[in-house]
Amino acid sequence: MRPVRSLWVGIAALLIGLPVWPAMGWAQLAPSPDAPPVSNAPAPPPEETSMETLKARVNLVDLFFTVKDKSGTLVPHLTANQCQATEDKAPQTFKSFEAETDQPLTLGILLDTSGSQQRVLPLEQQAGSQFLEQVLRKQDEAFLAEFDVNVDLLQDFTNSPHMLARAMEKAQINTAGGNGGGIPGLGGGPVPISDPKGTVLYDAIYEAANNKLNQETGRKALIILTDGEDEGSEHKIKDAIAAAEKNNIIIYVILIADRAMYWSQGEGYYGYSPAKQISDESGGRIIDVGNNGAKLQSAFEQIEAELRTQYVASYTPSNTKEDGSFRHIGLECKGDNGDALKVQVRKGYYAPTPGN
Repeated sequence: MRPVRSLWVGIAALLIGLPVWPAMGWAQLAPSPDAPPVSNAPAPPPEETSMETLKARVNLVDLFFTVKDKSGTLVPHLTANQCQATEDKAPQTFKSFEAETDQPLTLGILLDTSGSQQRVLPLEQQAGSQFLEQVLRKQDEAFLAEFDVNVDLLQDFTNSPHMLARAMEKAQINTAGGNGGGIPGLGGGPVPISDPKGTVLYDAIYEAANNKLNQETGRKALIILTDGEDEGSEHKIKDAIAAAEKNNIIIYVILIADRAMYWSQGEGYYGYSPAKQISDESGGRIIDVGNNGAKLQSAFEQIEAELRTQYVASYTPSNTKEDGSFRHIGLECKGDNGDALKVQVRKGYYAPTPGN
């Protein structure tokens, strides 16, 4: 091997005085005999400061919330000193607190196309299209899905109200039996249900939260047009709520129910309570419009105003355990005169687990 080593040294000597070239083509040449020894130890881990920054970012709890006074009027100009957050009743310190009107908004619209909605679907389509035309800005995006015996995606994420309106028009009643003449699974829905009266509301929320909105950041909201009744879902209501809470999704339920149809068929109506539970737990609310087109239009206007008059605050929880447990969030705000205000905020979140 000595002659070879001498050859390399000779070549190195001949290269003295030549221009310096980019190092990329030279990386595998043997080192100079006078160079410091090369370590074979594995590369050091990223700097501790970077890891700490990453961990702090992961552990931040973000709160998107709306505040109203006693008359129901939105309150847009609060400061951090006027609000107090608690986690499992322990006071928390805000890391940030801002009133946000222009932060990008990600929406999911879920249309109930089960047989019970046959008389009101045209109202939903018209008002929903108008809402999206008004609310979507360049930095926003939305998707549209329908649910009945299946969950079917009608339009993937876009910021085009025109594309969403065209998809809205394609929605059709599907009972898998004949009331709407639909074909279950036509849209590739992932949750086929054999019950011809199925309305997979909970599955729709679960799928939208975990398969569509889970990778999105910032303000996220689901707007669901439904009578609130579920028949045939594989998931329970608690699973749907947990999926929304884990992905920090606000849910608005526009309760649009043709109650006369239930009464004419001798059936009771039970959709209000579960719909209210879903919306309340996620930091949204339920708006009951019956089958009134003017009320439906007003509901969309209220939602638009709330989504554009939100606060975003964050805190690092004092409980640092990564145990995956549910943490209850409390948030109280007071007006300039010290009066208590009504706050719409999610009821809690799930702590991270090690490695997540």
